Amino acid sequence: MAGARRALGGLGGHVGAPQLMTDKRLAGRVAIVTGGSRGIGFAIATRLAADGATVVVSARDAARLASAVKELESHGAPILGVVADASKREDADRLADTAKQQFGRIDVLVNNAGMTRDALFIRMKDDDWDRVMDVNLRGVFLITRAVTKTMVRQKSGRVINIASTAGVMGNAGQANYSAAKAGLIGFTKATARELAHWSITVNAVAPGLIDTDMAAAMPAEARDAMIAQVPLKRAGTAREVAEMVGFLAGDEAAYVTGQVFHVNGGLYM
Repeated sequence: MAGARRALGGLGGHVGAPQLMTDKRLAGRVAIVTGGSRGIGFAIATRLAADGATVVVSARDAARLASAVKELESHGAPILGVVADASKREDADRLADTAKQQFGRIDVLVNNAGMTRDALFIRMKDDDWDRVMDVNLRGVFLITRAVTKTMVRQKSGRVINIASTAGVMGNAGQANYSAAKAGLIGFTKATARELAHWSITVNAVAPGLIDTDMAAAMPAEARDAMIAQVPLKRAGTAREVAEMVGFLAGDEAAYVTGQVFHVNGGLYM
């Protein structure tokens, strides 16, 4: 397996069969988190690892991923970092194959990898549209298709897609991002109907304004204007999003599928 890990830029220690820790609610489960080296993705990977899951984390930046893996290892669960671009089919297929070959199963997929290229619609370039759609929507299709082949054989699994309030409200300057996240919500509902036959649930979590690098890059005036629309009058934290994902990954959510869970402080109701 060392060769397979090198082929994808594999990183991290604690590699091997998942260790059963009976006091952990996700002990023995294997989870993939795309875009898991920072922000919401890292918080999700941390939550799943703390619950005892073996976590395979993917990201494009090898150095940032190596740092994330080192931190995640502190929870004691097996961790594997894989350098991969979620929007490329060959990377999506090899990510799924590596997780299956290394750990024998895949129980949870969190589609978190995403990006923005904001611009007013009339000034938006073709590449700005295409790249955001590729990463935020096409990439989810590719990795979900690859991973659910294993879940179908297992007759079990959890797919959790990270959407956005922009996908239900729209957001000026983000026609590409809003369209991609709206498409992701439709994808969630359609695949939930298809995959239920094999006891695979598919849900989406839609964060609002969350304290991440993406939010920090917003102009102060735009950030303040958005917070003014939030009834709770603050931005959310990545951990608050991760807690919802953690619930959906566990047995407690076995009868929940095709739903969108909004974590936004009341911005959208």
